[in-house]
Parts: sequence; structure tokens; C-alpha cells
Amino acid sequence: MSYSCTSRGNSQDPSSAKKPAGNNPGRDTGGTDGTDSSSSSSSNGTGGSPKQKAAMKVKKGCNSTDMGVPETTEEELLASAVISPEDVLGLQKITENYLCSPEENVYNIDFTRFKIRDMETGTVLFEITKPPSTEKAGEKRDIDPNAGRFVRYQFTPAFLRLRQVGATVEFTVGDMPIENFRMIERHYFREKLLKSFDFEFGFCMPSSKNTCEHIYEFPPLSEDIIRDMIQHPYETQSDSFYFVDNKLVMHNKADYSYNGGT
Repeated sequence: MSYSCTSRGNSQDPSSAKKPAGNNPGRDTGGTDGTDSSSSSSSNGTGGSPKQKAAMKVKKGCNSTDMGVPETTEEELLASAVISPEDVLGLQKITENYLCSPEENVYNIDFTRFKIRDMETGTVLFEITKPPSTEKAGEKRDIDPNAGRFVRYQFTPAFLRLRQVGATVEFTVGDMPIENFRMIERHYFREKLLKSFDFEFGFCMPSSKNTCEHIYEFPPLSEDIIRDMIQHPYETQSDSFYFVDNKLVMHNKADYSYNGGT
């Protein structure tokens, strides 16, 4: 089985957004004012059966600056039994720890390939594929439980001036169907929120292999911030939170360097 989609999400520099009480950072994820759009297509096939094509609904996000999302702290969320999308939208800085354990991924979601490309030129900027497992059935190995939850990226300074980037992710799903699969990704530089993205993956069939490309539209950065981000590699960081039915089931982290080739 296969599934593919292309969705569009928008972000804005929170410093330029109108902030509600509590000084909450904002996000703009394809809002409801008609200025942004989301589109997708999917195809499913089994064996020799004819392929069925159906449109996948992609949620148009709303601007959290208008919702008064309350501030939250990592300590509060670590003490919570269930973490919701609204909880992570209230975070004011990068997390130091993972907010959920690998065991909470009861749907056996496994990301196997990731590619980033410049939408204007089509140039592939980064690509990584998870190697096939060599572990034999019944074999037990001591593996870091957080292995595969962190990625380190190195880009050239030109990356910071890109306006639109496509991120293609390939993932497999276990034997349970997934409803309302959603990702919230928040990027920080020195504990300042730069941008926040919100994407819907939609429904994923059990035992399926899925490919989804998210289109990131980056807000412009000031020359001072660009210079600082280049001069201080890996101080730009991101949290990627994955939810099923509004419950956090996966949390991945990344950091970034923009001094490649200099």
C-alpha cells in the first residue's frame, strides 16, 4: 500500500505578529483568511487491483496569535499524562528533553526517508535514507532508546535566504489505522521562536507506506539574525511534535548549522 500527499504550510516571524495577553509567539499555518492554500492528492493500491484516487483533506491552520494560547513550560508538560497540540504551541523555548518516550509510538510510525529541496530551482539540499534493519528475529540488542529521534543538519548561508522549501518524508505505519495525524514543528535560535509550522498528514491506512511533501514558506529574517545564525552553528534548533487524535505520540529534535562552504 502507498500513500502520498503534498501540503502547504505557512509561518511568520513571531516578532512581527500581533501578540495576545501572555506574549505568546504566533504561527500562521495556511490560515482561514483565504490568503493561504493547502492541496494534496493520494493514491492507494493493493496487488493487481485498480488504483483508487481520492482527494485528501488538509486542514487549514489558524493563527494561534488570535487564539490566546496560554504559555506552558517543559516541566509542566513532562508532568502531564497527555500532551495536546495546544500544550506545545504554548512553549516559549526549545525543549531540553523529549516530551514522550519511544514506547508511546504505539502506531509503529517509522520515518525511513527525508529529503529537502529548494522549490524555486528543484535543487536537493539534503537527503537521508534509513538503512534497512539487520537485526535478526528474536535478537536483542542494547540500543539507545532515542536513536533516530535527532538529526543534525549543515547548510550553506544561502539556505537562510530561501523563501520556499519542500520537505519530503517517507514513513511506514503499523497494523493500526491512524486518524488525524498531525505535526507541529517549532524552530528557535537562542530560545527565540523563529517560526512555527503546523501540518496535517491526514488518514493513514494500517500497514501502509506513506510519502508526504510539506511546502515550507519561510518568513524573512533580518540581516542581524542571519549573521548571528551563521556565526553560531547548531544554536538554531527545532522540536517536531507528532500527534494522533490530539495526543503526542512522537517527539523528534534537530539542530542546524548554516556555515557550510565558508
